[in-house]
Amino acid sequence: MRVVLQRAKCASVQVDNEVVGEIKAGLVLLVGLTHNDTKEDVLFCAEKVAHLRIFSDENDKMNLSVLDIGGSVLSISQFTLYGDCRKGRRPNFMAAAKPDIAKDLYQLFNRTLEAKGISVEEGVFGAHMDVELVNDGPVTLIIES
Repeated sequence: MRVVLQRAKCASVQVDNEVVGEIKAGLVLLVGLTHNDTKEDVLFCAEKVAHLRIFSDENDKMNLSVLDIGGSVLSISQFTLYGDCRKGRRPNFMAAAKPDIAKDLYQLFNRTLEAKGISVEEGVFGAHMDVELVNDGPVTLIIES
């Protein structure tokens, strides 16, 4: 499992020109799954996202988590995170999990974050989406299981 995490001041996602998810301060997560990902991978990544200390405290040190600030998450499924660009000029997506498997694990990831007390907004799995965000910092990290 691979999650590109971006600290955001605000963010939204649209499908067919309709806003389907929107947050204020928090995290934008681009979530990719591969063939051999399991429930344990999902739980590991959700735990890491919930407790990663990347928000500033009163001393302007990255010392607070999304939970600590009462922030939200905008979670976007993105199979292209497993695109292999090493050969040729067109990415190979063979490493991405099949949609039925990926969708179940993606939903489990989001529900696990919600169970930790984080408000989660989502895009539409498998849809063409337009994502907007104001990246705070910018702070962008990659979490892998």
